[in-house]
Amino acid sequence: MNAWRLELEIQEYYEQGGERDRLTKSGRGRLEFARMQDLLRRTLPGDGLDVLDVGGATGIHSEWLASDGHRVTLIDPVESQVAVAAELPGVTARVGDVRDLPCDDDSFDAVLLMGPLYHLTEPDDRVRALREARRAAREGGVLAAVTIDRAAGWADWLHMRFNGITPIESDESLRALKEGDIGYFDQGLFTTAYLHHPGEIAAEFAGAGMPEVRQYAVQGPAGLISELDDILDHDELGPHYLAAMREIECEPSLLGASGHLLTVADIVG
Repeated sequence: MNAWRLELEIQEYYEQGGERDRLTKSGRGRLEFARMQDLLRRTLPGDGLDVLDVGGATGIHSEWLASDGHRVTLIDPVESQVAVAAELPGVTARVGDVRDLPCDDDSFDAVLLMGPLYHLTEPDDRVRALREARRAAREGGVLAAVTIDRAAGWADWLHMRFNGITPIESDESLRALKEGDIGYFDQGLFTTAYLHHPGEIAAEFAGAGMPEVRQYAVQGPAGLISELDDILDHDELGPHYLAAMREIECEPSLLGASGHLLTVADIVG
């Protein structure tokens, strides 16, 4: 392990093992997973790639990427998650930190940061992480990073508060909506995180030497409705929603109305 240390509350949250089925057990997770697969398959620059999945947890994305024929290396700071990912066919998994990646320069055709950026609450750390990812990527490849949109934390709070799940008060929710940082670890709901405006993550990419980016809304504006399971399983509405999201995924006025945002940069010399 390098000099960086994972915050204890983040470590404890992920050691609970929730990442094993988070993207398969609910409508919201299923939608995120389906959309992320669709976006990445259209974003990756070819077949049979060397892919680095940074912060890949137990390998939910590494597994299907390997099944698609890519050579996948997963890096995560939580040893228990790395142990699970290491059992996946076609996946090499090791412990490491996004701010100091244990890999050589120009090693991968695609570097994916599917979670670590929103657990770095300091902007300098996020820019450092993006620079490290850029270092590991080959010219002609891509770097793709996921962030949680600023309003997503408040929308989650509103849903949970209405259903009596969280005692977090309204003023704390509004502070997080204004400032972007949350810490639900004492409630067992989530853990220390920073929530971005779309323009913020674009500026951080620019600070890491990647000024030209493409941004995609992942779940879209209907990502929080309670009937998502029924919609996704509906013969007509499930395919309709996914097709509609392709039409509006890059609409600037809707980027902040999604739970997650995917920001992508092409690696040029």
